[in-house]
Amino acid sequence: MAEDGDIKVHEATYHKVIGLLKYGAAACFLLAFIIIYFALAPASK
Repeated sequence: MAEDGDIKVHEATYHKVIGLLKYGAAACFLLAFIIIYFALAPASK
């Protein structure tokens, strides 16, 4: 069985990975929105 210290280390790593996924997904959606906005925006003269 895993020792208590191992579980705490794995739990900390898990929370870091979940945080990266959360902020990474938000950054991707923001970047996609910006690209789509400029791609579909009418060209100004």
